[in-house]
Amino acid sequence: MRDEFADVARRALYERGYSIRAAARTLNYDPAFLSRVLNGRQRASPRLARALDDLLGTGGALVGTLPGEDDRARLARGTANPSRLDGGTVDAIAGVLAAYRRLDDTMPPRSVIPAVLAQTKELMRLLKGARGPHRDRLAETASEFVQFAGWLFAQERQDREAVRLLGEAVELADDTGNGTLAAQALNFRGYLARQQGSAQGVARWYSAAAFTPGAHPAQRLGDLLQAAAGLAELGSRDDALRLVEHAERLTDEAAALPPPDTAYWLTPEFNRLNMGLASLGLGRYADAVDHITAGLSGLPEELRSAPWTGEHRAALRRAQEAR
Repeated sequence: MRDEFADVARRALYERGYSIRAAARTLNYDPAFLSRVLNGRQRASPRLARALDDLLGTGGALVGTLPGEDDRARLARGTANPSRLDGGTVDAIAGVLAAYRRLDDTMPPRSVIPAVLAQTKELMRLLKGARGPHRDRLAETASEFVQFAGWLFAQERQDREAVRLLGEAVELADDTGNGTLAAQALNFRGYLARQQGSAQGVARWYSAAAFTPGAHPAQRLGDLLQAAAGLAELGSRDDALRLVEHAERLTDEAAALPPPDTAYWLTPEFNRLNMGLASLGLGRYADAVDHITAGLSGLPEELRSAPWTGEHRAALRRAQEAR
């Protein structure tokens, strides 16, 4: 896997309005040294990565994109000889993905896309040559990485690339029989349809996600609610209400289980946001205000200003105006 720290850190600085010289002055680093690091000519140290995380408010995500020496060696061995893939290499790749997910919670998608796309291409190359007992885990990690790239492109409304990547993610998930990952990729197709203003697409893709074999109860609950919102917008109120009732029957089951690792955000508080969207679609404006307000306030502090919360805040304003 590639070391994309320099690209990500440089873009993150520019997004926050820092030049390299200004950042060096703030961090008390030599500008020439920082320039070499951020242009990929010198390796960053964990100390520098932590300093940049503190400066940019990225919650340790930049450190996470910087492999430690052991992980760097594993990744180099795995890339050089994918037929001898080991579990440590897969763990290292999963750790890099987790760091990029944290960056998505604090930075605009456009600043993360180039590095994630480069990592995804390298990972797919590695998967082609992978053999042995860890190959399926690598395929699952690849599916998650590819669907994350699709999610980023969907947020940026680069729709064609988002559709391509999300379709590829479903195929990778199906290859290993992982319904949780397949359902999440279909969920992102529903998100894209909502950005496109396609109520039919919202109903179709979220329904497909909800009824994917192997989907987690928390996924099914959220997807049923979002499919209901699409049906309500289409005027199919009775069908929408049936999906809401189905979702409500899953509430206790979903709350009793921890969210899947690949969709760690699917807490009961998060699904209040989805209930709010369904309530808004059904014209239950007071309920929509209550659910969306509770959902936003129930998010972890580091997620409350994440770029993806913008559509929920817009939905809250519409509900408040219509109430």
